[in-house]
Parts: sequence; C-alpha cells; structure tokens
Amino acid sequence: MAKTRPEHHAAPVLESAMDYAEHEKTYNGFVTGVKWSLYALAAVMVILFFVVNP
Repeated sequence: MAKTRPEHHAAPVLESAMDYAEHEKTYNGFVTGVKWSLYALAAVMVILFFVVNP
C-alpha cells in the first residue's frame, strides 16, 4: 500500500467566453464560399453541356 498521499492539483483554469463575433464572421465566410462554389460549379456544368454536347 502506498505511504504517500496523492498530490492535489489546482483547479482547472476556465477559458474566457467564446468570441461570438469571430464565430459569426467565420460562419458567414464559410456560407459565402459555399454559395460562390455552387455558382461556379453550375457555370462549369452549363459550359460543359454546350462543349460536350455534339
């Protein structure tokens, strides 16, 4: 049996609150990127339709 007592650690330090403004900015950037990617994909598909279609 151990003769020493287990060491006690300090309470964990809680991080600061989430930065909601930065979160919203990142989310809006992601949504904008997806939107423009879909527009580009649709344009490429229309171009390919006219190029490949004999």
